[in-house]
Amino acid sequence: MQVISHTFPGGAELCAYLHEADESMPASLRCEHPAVIIFPGGGYAFTSPREADPVALAFLSMGYQTFILRYRTGESAGAKQPLEDAARSIAFVREHSAEWHIDPEKIAVLGFSAGGHLAASLGVHWNDAEIAARLGLSPQQARAALRPNAMVLCYPVITASEHAHADSIRRVSADCKEDVSYWALEQHVTPDTPPAFLWHTMADPAVPVENSLLMASALHRAGVPCEMHLFERGGHGMSVCTPEVNAPNAEAAEWVGLCRAWLCLHFGEPGGMGCRFTEPQK
Repeated sequence: MQVISHTFPGGAELCAYLHEADESMPASLRCEHPAVIIFPGGGYAFTSPREADPVALAFLSMGYQTFILRYRTGESAGAKQPLEDAARSIAFVREHSAEWHIDPEKIAVLGFSAGGHLAASLGVHWNDAEIAARLGLSPQQARAALRPNAMVLCYPVITASEHAHADSIRRVSADCKEDVSYWALEQHVTPDTPPAFLWHTMADPAVPVENSLLMASALHRAGVPCEMHLFERGGHGMSVCTPEVNAPNAEAAEWVGLCRAWLCLHFGEPGGMGCRFTEPQK
């Protein structure tokens, strides 16, 4: 395993856990992998470690190249800065896809809570001209560079009206020229929004389940493929739902396997028959 870190302008940090394409490794690991970029939650006040490494290592074990973005939060969460960080992260991963043995057309963003809001924001606003300009991209270049191929939204903040997580929306909408409705993501779903996997608990006391329901309904209306799982019991911030993250929940822990199966529908099995092999580096 190779571990890489990179700091973007503004201070956001990207950490990567990568399979190495060494000739001594199994053939299934010497191929172009799909990738997952993880956005931990934290109400745009911080990024939760419980929704970072444990998740990255789980998906690494499935054959994914995994990345954790610690985007700008707190007083730096306004002015679209977290969205800029998310856009930079996917553009950076695509830029290095050959070097890191990644299929650039199989990159998912995976977010929890406010990180789910960020993942969905990139999914619906990847073509934001202001964000493209900050990265030096034309609107035409933005689609190839910034659009995720899939979204995984875990108990996400979605709406900015009724059922909103008020603190997240207040922080992320600060210092933005757009109306707060820009951050009501269910209002911006189009047929160009990437396919999505969502999960939530019915009893979530922090981010009401209506957030996922609103997003799933908007995706369905737009004809965007989506899958959603609702679990009767469980709170908020459950990550992979194991004792390791202090949130054991055997029922909700099924989301990891369900998500893997859904990603395989869209990306194929990592290291499977559709894998394109690369020559080991000399």
